[in-house]
Amino acid sequence: MDLKKVMAVNLRRARHDRKITQEELAARSGLSPRYVGAIERADVSPSVTVLGRIADALAIEPGELLKRSRPPTHESASRFRLKRV
Repeated sequence: MDLKKVMAVNLRRARHDRKITQEELAARSGLSPRYVGAIERADVSPSVTVLGRIADALAIEPGELLKRSRPPTHESASRFRLKRV
């Protein structure tokens, strides 16, 4: 997954976790709602300045928006398997 998509997924997740709309996030970060939507669709690559404004509006570290999710390891995946009875 490219970094634009990573940020799009993380931004949407962080925004939904805080139960705020794209419009609210836009107002808090000083961006347009259309631009926030374009970032969430991975249509645009925001500057580091914009990344910082969004992170501040969400009260998270900017790096949280760029973290790639790790695929589960064999060991952690096995912990979640259902046992047959």
